[in-house]
Amino acid sequence: CDGALALVSGRSLAQLDEIFAPDRWPAAGLHGLERRDAPGRVHRRGERDAGLERARPVLERLAARHPELILEDKGGALALHYRRAPELERELAAEVHALQASLGDGYHVQPGSRVLELKPAGVSKADAIHAFMQEPPFRGRRPVFAGDDLTDLDGFKAVERHGGLSVSVGDRVQAQLQLPDPAALRTFLESLLPDEEKLR
Repeated sequence: CDGALALVSGRSLAQLDEIFAPDRWPAAGLHGLERRDAPGRVHRRGERDAGLERARPVLERLAARHPELILEDKGGALALHYRRAPELERELAAEVHALQASLGDGYHVQPGSRVLELKPAGVSKADAIHAFMQEPPFRGRRPVFAGDDLTDLDGFKAVERHGGLSVSVGDRVQAQLQLPDPAALRTFLESLLPDEEKLR
């Protein structure tokens, strides 16, 4: 694809680099709060956010009350995972949204699969996709974006606005193309490659 492959994730750039080492791809982490363009320049929206600093001890106390919870500190966002305690969903949502309201309009709660993520508002995976599409080697191409969670819905809309294709994996969210699992996604992506690439 002449380098026109980017990772767009809720994980941080550091986590993505660890997962895909030794390769370092153009990537957007923390739902667009940080982005590495094709030449390798990193664009970030703030390193440590004052509102998140105030929210951190509140969420730490909440997680301490329920040992099944995991609080993930991503630096630019705080993610409260409740996969091991799904029965707490309504209670946690109320508490996290109340915390967000106390911080003001500059913050947003991003729901996901058994996770509530508190992050600065105004930045999304869609913003990252739009930024990539303005730059080479992505400019002028038809984007394809695959995802499997509520956090990917903005990305689906973004690629569709650019005349691209949204692809959902599994049945949690809906997109233009529905695939049952990651294996089907790999097969689909391979089908997009030129024949000479498939022979390598």
